[in-house]
Amino acid sequence: MAKKSKKKKAPAQDANQKTIAENRKARHKYEILDSLECGMVLTGSEVKSLRNSQVSLEEAYGRVRNGEVWLVGADIPEYFEASFMNHQPKRPRKLLMHRREVAKFAMQAHEKGLTLVPLKMYFKDGRAKLLLGLCRGKKLHDKRESIKKADTKRDLQRAMQFRNQR
Repeated sequence: MAKKSKKKKAPAQDANQKTIAENRKARHKYEILDSLECGMVLTGSEVKSLRNSQVSLEEAYGRVRNGEVWLVGADIPEYFEASFMNHQPKRPRKLLMHRREVAKFAMQAHEKGLTLVPLKMYFKDGRAKLLLGLCRGKKLHDKRESIKKADTKRDLQRAMQFRNQR
């Protein structure tokens, strides 16, 4: 008998996973080639702000420096109750990845001219995680094509719903 192969499923929304922020524009602006979950080095006041879902990933990107990956441009506003122990809102934050992941994933972005874009930030088992995507920028005609595909898919769904209601 042949052995059954187990396929890995895409990471779904777990019961112990709470989404903080999503970068929806990234899916429109970029073609996502690969994604990777990584941890972040944060201070206490940053975690408190994240628990209040206060973060902006719109202008953020990943940068490789000295063999480490950094999240640059993510805006985590100051936590009001933290007083003088507050953090800087737009400081670069170190991302926690294994060396082989950095070598494979981040260096690929550096060599091939791809971009590291944060797609989603969430808490998983009480720890802040970031879904980092390896992306290629879309051209204007690619964006228009994506919009057309989404429109036709939406129209087909509506037609099927109308047909099923009869």
